[in-house]
Amino acid sequence: MNKKLIVFVLVLALGISLVACFGATDDFAYVTDKGNLIIGYTVFEPMNFTDASGNFTGFDTELARAVCAKLGLQPDFVLINWDTKEVELKAKSIDCIWNGLTITADRKKNMSITKPYVKNAQVVVMKADAAYTDTSSLIGKTVCAEAGSAGEDAIKDDDNLKQANYVIKDVQTSCLMEVAAGTSDAAILDLTLAKSMIGEGTDYANLAIFDRLAVEDYGIAFRKGSDLTERVNEILTGFAADGTLKTLAETFGLDLSE
Repeated sequence: MNKKLIVFVLVLALGISLVACFGATDDFAYVTDKGNLIIGYTVFEPMNFTDASGNFTGFDTELARAVCAKLGLQPDFVLINWDTKEVELKAKSIDCIWNGLTITADRKKNMSITKPYVKNAQVVVMKADAAYTDTSSLIGKTVCAEAGSAGEDAIKDDDNLKQANYVIKDVQTSCLMEVAAGTSDAAILDLTLAKSMIGEGTDYANLAIFDRLAVEDYGIAFRKGSDLTERVNEILTGFAADGTLKTLAETFGLDLSE
């Protein structure tokens, strides 16, 4: 092998090594150069939604704005298809998923996720006058959940719910519509959304929570190996100390992770 070829091979190897070491960790520089953080979300009250006055708000919306202010970035909220969220993140169509994302082992394999900041659960929602003992009451019945959601995982993990007729919807609010219309017997969805959208004084006054299936934590997802994760973790720690997180949780009726 001649010297020029040896040098070329060494340079190529060094380049590959540098990409492997640094290519996936320069997100902060990437978003700083752009000046904005593209935040992927779905309509998920009380995390990200438009209120009665037409204002886009929510726990995650306001938290993202506060974090972006600390980072010196402009928040740019982009509505996404929840079922393809990881694809959009990897493709850099968005810079993060900030929308009540349940932390799971599988998701941590593919994304870099912050420490938990809000506690949640998956719940069974049915018409208030429905008969329910436990998930065995839904064997052979029609059960609805959002595609790619923790609710869908809860159905797949429950021996009784596996024997139900599963209906997939694009968003959790569509699952509530299914139950209210009587086209589904039950919906499996997030407690945080259910608490804010069903019961007395809501559009779904005839619906109620019957069961809690799993307690879980929410985190903010960035690209695998992203250096933004630790920066946001530091800001979240500061917000926990100065009461910012507590105030937001009280405003939107949520429970913070311990």
